[in-house]
Amino acid sequence: MTKYQLYKLLQRTEALKDERHPMFEKNRFMKFLMWFLVAYYAALMIIMGVSLGFGLKGDYSAAYHRLDGGFFYLLIIDFWMRFMMQETPAQKAQTYALLPIRRSFLMKTYLIRNMLSWGNTFWAFFLVPFGLVSIVPLMGWGAFLGWLIGYWLLFVLNGLGYLFTRALCMKHMLWFLAPLVLHAALVCVCVLPDHNVLRVPFILFMQGFAQWSILPYLIVFAAIALALWANYRLQMGMVYNEVGKKEEVELKRASQFTYLNRFGTMGEYLKLELKLRMRNKQARMQFFVGLGLIVFFSVMLYFTDVYDSGFMKSFICLYDYVIMGATTLIGIMCYEGNYIDGLMSRRETIYDLLRAKFFFNLGILAIPFLLIFPLMVTGKISVWMNLGYLFFTAGVLYPCIFQMAVYNKNTLPLNVKLTGGNQGTMMQQVISLVVLFLPIALEKISVLLLGPVWGYMPLIGLGIAGIATHRFWLRNIYHRFMLRRHANMEGFRASRHG
Repeated sequence: MTKYQLYKLLQRTEALKDERHPMFEKNRFMKFLMWFLVAYYAALMIIMGVSLGFGLKGDYSAAYHRLDGGFFYLLIIDFWMRFMMQETPAQKAQTYALLPIRRSFLMKTYLIRNMLSWGNTFWAFFLVPFGLVSIVPLMGWGAFLGWLIGYWLLFVLNGLGYLFTRALCMKHMLWFLAPLVLHAALVCVCVLPDHNVLRVPFILFMQGFAQWSILPYLIVFAAIALALWANYRLQMGMVYNEVGKKEEVELKRASQFTYLNRFGTMGEYLKLELKLRMRNKQARMQFFVGLGLIVFFSVMLYFTDVYDSGFMKSFICLYDYVIMGATTLIGIMCYEGNYIDGLMSRRETIYDLLRAKFFFNLGILAIPFLLIFPLMVTGKISVWMNLGYLFFTAGVLYPCIFQMAVYNKNTLPLNVKLTGGNQGTMMQQVISLVVLFLPIALEKISVLLLGPVWGYMPLIGLGIAGIATHRFWLRNIYHRFMLRRHANMEGFRASRHG
């Protein structure tokens, strides 16, 4: 079989992979919803591109230079969006690692496919209408084409940088700070001084693409070649280690958390929750990604006026509170699927585990509260909105998410962080959307009817009621879980060994 035939075979198996997935039939609605959201955001970007071009109609050069002078903002947004949508080549190559196919060929194939993927052209929905309005009338079609190619090459380079960072983050979460510090430093250099010292070099650089100068293309091609080589070396080594289950074991003194002994059996499960996030790679990564998102949105709201609209303030305040719990509780009991047989061997143990999870996630809410407190002091977010979403998350949204303990029956791996994956069920994805948008609708209606202060009282009241009655609804979840225990345990075992 030639390399071209092998490439076509890999392409065909990738296309068939989703259709053969056990969740394909159940996830058809979510696939439709995802395509609808892609179409919605594409239409939104087209409108933004046309509006920006025509909004500066009197000065086309200003529109063109203003975008080019801050093109790194697009790259920063694109970089962080990829964390939600893009897999690394090693995740895909691992599927074929035990077949008689050279892994070097697999890695090169997936790296090249990543460079040529449609995701690198998504910003064209914004750039094409903007360029048609602001560049073509002044510089012609040739300059417009060179300008678009330049942006496409930058997004390809940005994607390779993301792959390298993502692989390092899978190895150790502290690498997550590298792009965060780099992007923050770049924004500070451009925003804090009275004059942006990087604006003119950025404009000249992008102007070189439009004029088909050789130097900008050589610089970007050299950077892409270096990024390809770095990704190839790093991800080849990491996929070898994970396929062979190679682990670097560091002996540490185990934390005993003896201060939790006073809580009896529930204290033991609180220890289990803490150790789950301290010792297991997948759970630890979820925790730090959620924490990073909270810090990012809080800092953006604190230092910029971009998100000062009422909806965005409500969304960010709610998102900060719910994201830490949602990332773990949507898959509640899935980690425990690895040792569910041991948990089921003792009476009432699941109820104590659920109580421990509830109190643990209540404690985690202190993190977003401390991060939002400066925004509350400065007046960016009202005191009542902050308290409303805090109590509503704890007493209403958490009980809703905890219902997934009855229906989840797919085991999540604890330590497979590079090649393991979980697409989630339709119910999990629907619950995620509900907890992100339904509270905002309730808040807006309540504020409209009762005013900016009393409008948050229903949220606070419902939240306090949910916290006060936690024993009753947790007991209800426990009884329903026990009624389904045989089906759930069968699912946990099948997905654990599958």
